[in-house]
Amino acid sequence: MSTTLTTPPLTLSRMHAPTLHTIPAAVAANVERTRSATEARIMAVVKADGYGLGALTVARATIAAGAEWLGVTDAEDAAELRRAGIEVPILAWLNPSGVDAARAITDRVDIAVGSVEELRQLIADAAPLAAGRVRVHLHMDTGMSRGGVPLADWVELLRLARSGRGRVEVVGVMGHLPCADDADPALNAPAVLRMRQARDAVLRAGFGPLLVHLAATSGTLTDPATHFDLVRVGAGLVGIDPSEAVPLRGAARLTASVVHSSVVPEGTPVGYGGAFVTERTSRLSVIGVGYADGIPRELQAGA
Repeated sequence: MSTTLTTPPLTLSRMHAPTLHTIPAAVAANVERTRSATEARIMAVVKADGYGLGALTVARATIAAGAEWLGVTDAEDAAELRRAGIEVPILAWLNPSGVDAARAITDRVDIAVGSVEELRQLIADAAPLAAGRVRVHLHMDTGMSRGGVPLADWVELLRLARSGRGRVEVVGVMGHLPCADDADPALNAPAVLRMRQARDAVLRAGFGPLLVHLAATSGTLTDPATHFDLVRVGAGLVGIDPSEAVPLRGAARLTASVVHSSVVPEGTPVGYGGAFVTERTSRLSVIGVGYADGIPRELQAGA
């Protein structure tokens, strides 16, 4: 006598992959909240692919809400926005791979210069070009010591900028606030003073008119003295105020399928090491997200 075992067909449940949804209306609301805090023009910083929410999606939402400038990491990011039809002015200020001067001119991208050597190289790269000048924002080190030209080097920087007229056009001066997240204007005062010194030095050197910008999200929301002509809002676009002084709207929603569910009694340890113990009869659900989806283990119960 023989027995045949039949395995039933495997049925796969229909589950959707983890999906991060960008909420353009929330981005627009955050721009409007920023607008209520300043009379300066707004640069929407969409570096790091719009803080992970899609640079083009975030850029379009901010422009519709009244942002007049965009900020990006490098000229290649700006080129992608131009190809998508974005026309507002764009500033690229990190440029880790260097600057393609011809592309910067063709794509109408302003370039921030954070050292004498960067400016010297940019002038040299622009020299063979037949038409146009690279629009430059001179970056002052206002106290961060991780980018920008130290005050001691500004005499050489401006001498070089004057010698490069016809190849570069100085149109802006920028800096960063080291302590803006503390939401204390007194801590911002030294950087504001350095920014004024840089602006005045550039004007005395014969450049102008200038676009002066210092404040990012925290400074924009908490200290009008830092605003100058333009404010750069990045994290604030997606709902993050590093100063934790002003409520903003979260601009993302993460959805995922429940892959396991159970009901357990009071006193049940949950997860590795029993990091959580139920205090009552509870329904537990496992969500299909993990390391591969960018959810770090370090969050553990804090998630």
